[in-house]
Amino acid sequence: MVLSERDNRLIAAIQSGLPLSPRPWAEVGERIGMDEEEVIRRVRALQESGCIKRFGLVVRHHELGYNANAMVVWDVPDERVDAVGDALGRQRCVTLCYRRPRRLPHWPYNLFCMIHGKDRQRVLDYIDQITEELDLQEIPKEVLFSGRRFKQRGARYR
Repeated sequence: MVLSERDNRLIAAIQSGLPLSPRPWAEVGERIGMDEEEVIRRVRALQESGCIKRFGLVVRHHELGYNANAMVVWDVPDERVDAVGDALGRQRCVTLCYRRPRRLPHWPYNLFCMIHGKDRQRVLDYIDQITEELDLQEIPKEVLFSGRRFKQRGARYR
């Protein structure tokens, strides 16, 4: 797909994030000289063509009072990893869950999930709770608490 100048302006306007408002597409359009309907139509076309693959959300959890953050890494048998990943991903306390290849011999873990909490003990309680509820006691895991926060942002294209 060849991008028009209007598409380039639209991408530049949304790549830093959408305005927090009841009608974000209208606000974007106002800034770049398009009406809300055209912005929505162009975004859909960009998605359908594959130029925009997904929209994501960066949650600034520290600002919301969630100061304890842990990545739980699991060494799940390959024949169970899809089912366990689905179950973990449905837990309210899990903010993301994904599978990655093991890096043997030093890194045996193939399933990762992030848990945010107000304090370390609350996060550890969540981990104990989901481990028991999902019957994961026999699956080796490590809990890696964040030590430093780096800047989070979406992709930049223009």
